[in-house]
Amino acid sequence: MKRAIAAALSLTLLTGCAATAAGSDGKLNVVTTTEILADLVQQVGGSRVNASSLVPSGGDPHSYEPTPADAKRVAKADVTFTNHLLLEPQSLIKTIDANADKDAPNVSLAEAAESYGAHVIPLVENLGLDVLWLGLRVRGTGKQRGATRTSSVQLAATKLDGPGQLVAYLTESLGQPDRYFDSTNGLDKSDSTTLPPAAHTHLNWAFTKPGIYHLTLNGTLDNNDGKLQPLGQGTFTFAVGVEPHTVKPAAGGKATVLADGHTDLTVDLDSGQVYAYSDAHKAGTQSQVPAGNVVIDVPNKALVPIPDDPRFAFLGKPGTQIHQLPQAVLGKHVHGEIDPHLWEDVANAKAYVQLMRDTLISKDPDGKQTYEANTKAYLSKLDELDEYVRTTLATIPPDRRQLITTHDAFGYLASAYDMTVAGFVVPNPAQEPSVEQVRKLSDTIRNLHVPAVFTEPNLAQRASVLIQVARDQGVQVCSLYGDAFDDHARTYADMMRHNADELKRCLGATK
Repeated sequence: MKRAIAAALSLTLLTGCAATAAGSDGKLNVVTTTEILADLVQQVGGSRVNASSLVPSGGDPHSYEPTPADAKRVAKADVTFTNHLLLEPQSLIKTIDANADKDAPNVSLAEAAESYGAHVIPLVENLGLDVLWLGLRVRGTGKQRGATRTSSVQLAATKLDGPGQLVAYLTESLGQPDRYFDSTNGLDKSDSTTLPPAAHTHLNWAFTKPGIYHLTLNGTLDNNDGKLQPLGQGTFTFAVGVEPHTVKPAAGGKATVLADGHTDLTVDLDSGQVYAYSDAHKAGTQSQVPAGNVVIDVPNKALVPIPDDPRFAFLGKPGTQIHQLPQAVLGKHVHGEIDPHLWEDVANAKAYVQLMRDTLISKDPDGKQTYEANTKAYLSKLDELDEYVRTTLATIPPDRRQLITTHDAFGYLASAYDMTVAGFVVPNPAQEPSVEQVRKLSDTIRNLHVPAVFTEPNLAQRASVLIQVARDQGVQVCSLYGDAFDDHARTYADMMRHNADELKRCLGATK
C-alpha cells in the first residue's frame, strides 16, 4: 500500500510542473471514472473546470467497459482521476493510462489519499458459507518484474486428474456463465483467466463426479511489452464427496485440509510461487499453504442440482446433482485486499477533495486562490454532512444496525458510523432462484432479525433473489446508493443524506 501511495504521489509531483492547460472555453477539462468523483472535483474546481465521468449515470464502475469515444475523451483531458484499488475494471484503467497526455496529472485517489488523512480498511468478506469459499488471487507488487497497474497475470489450468470433469466458472450479474477452466472438452490455452496485480475474484467450482481430483495451475505475467514472463505452477488436490482427511495431497506428505472460510488459489508476483492463501484455520487471517500440501474439501452438502437453463448445459443434464463450491458474490467482482469504496465515510471524501485541490493547483497555478477557497467552503459542508450522517444513524437501536445489501460497498459506512454488514449467498443466479438459495437467504434474514434489506438503484437486476425473499419474510426492501448516482441523487451530499435517512427510516423503528 505504501509503495502504491508513493507512486501515485510521485506521479502528481512529476506532472505538477506542467504548464496550465485549458479547453476552448478556458476551463480545465477533468475526466473521472465515476460521477461521484466528478461531483467532488467540480465542487473544488467551480467555474474553472468542466468535470465529467466516463461511467454513465446509473452505470456500474466495477464492470463498465470503455469505448473508443472514452479513449478520445481521456486524450483530451487536462487532468484524470480514478479511484482504483481495483474499483474500476482493468480495461478502463488501461484505457486511461494508455491515452492520458503525458503532461496531464493522472491520479489514483484511493492509493494517494492516506497522506491526506483517509482511512483504509480491509475488504472483509464474511458471508457465512457452510462450505469453503474458493477464489483466485494475485499477490505481490511484481516491481522487480516490471509490473504496473496495467499489467495482467494469467492463471491457466494445464492438467486435471480425476474421476469426472471440473468446470470453474463465473456467473455474471444477469445470470450468464463465463467458463474459466472447463475440462469437459479437454484443457487447452482457452482454459485460463487474467487478473490485475493484487486482485482476486470469486468462482463456482463444479465437479461432475465424486472422488479425488488434482488440478495444476500455471502463472504468467504480461507487462504489455510483448514478452510473457513465466511464473510458477502448483498442483492442488480436491476431495469431492469423500473424507478429506484420508486423501493424500499432490506432494504426498501430510495434508492441510481446507474445509471452510475463504481460500484463494494464488500466484505470487514477487516469489513466483503458486499456493493457497487461506483463512480456513484462523478466521479473518489468511496465510500461505503450499499447493502440494492442500486438500480442498468439497463435501456432500455442496451437492446442488444443475439449473434448468440452457446457459448451464455445459454442466450436464438439468436436475442432475453435482458437487459445487459456490461463487457467493453475484457478477464479475474482481477486487483487492483493500475495500475501494472509501467515500462511504465522509472523512475519506474530505481527503479526496484535498488531494483534488492540490492536483488542480499543480496543473493550473493561476487558479490556486479559487481552488483553495472552494475547498475550504466545501470541507465545511462535508463536516456538516458527516455530523448529519453520524447523528442520524446513532438513533437506530444498536441491535438493528444490520446491513444486508446487494454488494459489499458499505464497509466504510459501517466502520465509520457503527453499523454491521451482513452478507448472503446466491451461488448460482439463474433466471429463477432455487429452493436452496431461498432457504439460505431466508435463514440469514430470519437469524439476524433484520427489519429491512437494501438494494442499490444501479444494481436492481442483481437483487431479484434478495427482493423475493425479503417480501416472503415480510421484510422491507429499501434503497442505498453505493457507487453510482441516479435521477434522484445527483451529488455526493444528496447521496449520503439519502443513505442516512433511508437507514433510519427502515431500521430505526422499534419492533
